[in-house]
Amino acid sequence: MDGVRFRRFGLVAASLVALMLTGCGAGEDLVPIPEGIPPGPGVPVPVIDIDAPGRTAAQLNAWAAGHAGALDMPVAALEAYGYAAAVMARARPECGIGWTTLAGIGSVESDHGRHRGAGVRDDGLVEPSIIGIPLDGAPGVAEIRDTDEGVLDGDRVFDRAVGPMQFIPETWRRWGVDANGDGVADPHSVDDAALTAARYLCVSGGALGTAEGWSRALFTYNRSESYMEVVRDRAAAYSVGRRV
Repeated sequence: MDGVRFRRFGLVAASLVALMLTGCGAGEDLVPIPEGIPPGPGVPVPVIDIDAPGRTAAQLNAWAAGHAGALDMPVAALEAYGYAAAVMARARPECGIGWTTLAGIGSVESDHGRHRGAGVRDDGLVEPSIIGIPLDGAPGVAEIRDTDEGVLDGDRVFDRAVGPMQFIPETWRRWGVDANGDGVADPHSVDDAALTAARYLCVSGGALGTAEGWSRALFTYNRSESYMEVVRDRAAAYSVGRRV
């Protein structure tokens, strides 16, 4: 996640998004997916005590449990997206990032932490860890030599994207934040990863409530027009309560 590396999840999703968005729930009277940028903010996140100790995102359990099933995402992942949006609403109200945008990214990057049989625990930790392909300069892949001695990705030769939001180690070292109160910024925690992504997007795009700001933020996250379109489509679907 820094705009220079290849995203295999994004490219796969780009080829399938039309089928997935139109085929799901065929025959049902579904709410149309809105057009335009930015995608809608979705159902409002309840007011919570952001400064409470421990995993503050758990305060959103009832809200997340009431919507996660219809959206086909883990409850803990939706808690994390909602919490990150709530934190940024206070820290950077001018940003205007919605949980739907974070959910769109999480869907494309790792199926909300479920890629290849992984799962999201109730505390937000993704197990087993999701590790991307080596960024070794192969066709269609950026070359990024190891920046963390393999601490996060287990690779001492090349960097690999890690976690449910797929950060490269160098980017995580700069932007990673502890969102669940355990004292560790862990890219394999959906809480930490979602809030880190929100911070990065707000700094990159400025005002995500505008088409220009949202597009700039997403393009910085991944320099691919097709990736941005898939995230937009999925976030827009979530905004009206539809799964993807």
